[in-house]
Amino acid sequence: MLKWLVETTLGRLICQGRLSVILPGGTCVTMGDGTGEPVEVQLADRRALLSLLLQPELRTGELFTDGRLTMVRGTIYDFLCLVLSQPQARESGTARVIERIRQTISLWGQRNDAGRSRRNVAHHYDLGDAFYALFLDPDWQYSCAYFEHPDQSLADAQLAKKRHIAAKLVLRPGDRVLDIGCGWGGMALYLAGVAQAGKVVGVTLSDEQLSRAQTRAAQRGIEDLVEFRLQDYRAVPETFDRIVSVGMFEHVGLAFYQQFFDACRHRLTDDGVMLLHTIGSSDEPTTTNPWLTRYIFPGGHLPSLSDMSRVIERAGLIVTDVEVLRLHYATTLRAWRVAFMARRAEACAMFDDRFCRMWEFYLSMAEAAFRHEDIVIFQIQIARRQEAVPITRRYIDEAETRLRHREASTSVETPAGLVAVAARRGMVPAD
Repeated sequence: MLKWLVETTLGRLICQGRLSVILPGGTCVTMGDGTGEPVEVQLADRRALLSLLLQPELRTGELFTDGRLTMVRGTIYDFLCLVLSQPQARESGTARVIERIRQTISLWGQRNDAGRSRRNVAHHYDLGDAFYALFLDPDWQYSCAYFEHPDQSLADAQLAKKRHIAAKLVLRPGDRVLDIGCGWGGMALYLAGVAQAGKVVGVTLSDEQLSRAQTRAAQRGIEDLVEFRLQDYRAVPETFDRIVSVGMFEHVGLAFYQQFFDACRHRLTDDGVMLLHTIGSSDEPTTTNPWLTRYIFPGGHLPSLSDMSRVIERAGLIVTDVEVLRLHYATTLRAWRVAFMARRAEACAMFDDRFCRMWEFYLSMAEAAFRHEDIVIFQIQIARRQEAVPITRRYIDEAETRLRHREASTSVETPAGLVAVAARRGMVPAD
C-alpha cells in the first residue's frame, strides 16, 4: 500500500533525475529517468510518509527538522532541487480557485500591527550576533548581494549591492535619508560615509541589530551623520528627501501594503525618491510557503509586482524604474549555506542539532526556490514627481563610477577617511 502511494504521487512528479525513497519497513522505491546524481531519502514511520504526501510544502521541513526524513545519498538541498526542477504542468482551474482561498485565509496570519511586527522581527533577527557572524559577510549584509561577475566574492558583491542602490537614490549633497529596516546598519553607514548623504536615519525593530548598528556608527565616529532608532516605520515623524528599504518589505504583510506606501509618501518630500529592494514572485500573486511563515518569517509574504503596483498607485506615488535581479539571491544563499555548514558545530553549540537542521533546510529551500521557481528580487524606484529622476538610466553607471572612487578613501580607519568625515562636517573642503 505504501509503495503504491509513493509510486502514484511522487512517481508521477519525478520524471527527471533519480530519486529513491526508503519506506518504513525497508522497501525502496526508485523513480525518475535515472539521469544525474542519485538522491536517496528515508522516512522514519508511516505517519511521516502520509504527512509528506498530503502536505509537502509544510511537512517536508518539519520532518527534516525532526529527523524523521533523513538523507541517505545527497543533501536536503539536492532533494529539494530535484523536486522543484521537475517540469510542472499548467495549473488546473480548480487549483487556481484553491489558491485564491489560501490567499484570503493567509491574510489573517499577516495582521502585522506595530506590536506583532516587533515580535515577528525578534523571532528571527534576535538570535544573537554571534550566530549571524557564522555565515554573513563582514558588513553583516543579510539580503541579496549583487554579483557583477561569476567569480565575485560575497563581500564584494554585497558592496556592489550597496553601491547599486545608492546610485539609484540619485543623492544630492545634504539629502536626508530614511532607511526602513536598517538591519545591522551597513546600508545606512555606506550612504552616510561613502555616498555623502546629509543625514541618515535607520529604523529597526530588532534590539540586537540596533545595538550593533549604533556601535558601528560610534566606532566610525559618524554618530552625527547617521542615527539608528528602535522604531516602527509608521511612527517616524519627519520627512526625508530619500527613502531606502532593503529586505524589509517581505515582513510587511499583504494586508498592510497600502499602509506602508501611504506612510512612505507622507515621509517623502515633493521631489523625493525611494528605492525598494524586496524578494518577490515573478508569477501571479500567490501565498508564501507555509513552513517558512510558521518557523522562519512569521507574518511574511512575498509580493508579486501586481501586489505592489496597485497600492503604489493608490498612495499617489509613481514607479520610475524597475529592475529584476535573477539568480543573484541563489548565489548569495549558496555562499551563506556553505559558510553555515562549515561552522555548523559552532551553531549547534549555541542552540542544538534540531535548530541546525531547521536552518539547513531554510537555507537549502530558499536557494532551491531562487534557482528553480519564480522567485526573484525586485528593485523598484519610486518618486512623487516624474521629474525627480533622470529620464535615462545613464546616471546609474555614472554614480557607481563616482562611488567606486570614494570607497577607497572613505574608510574611517585610514587618514583619507578621516579627512572625508571632517569634510562632511564642514571642517575642510570636500572634493
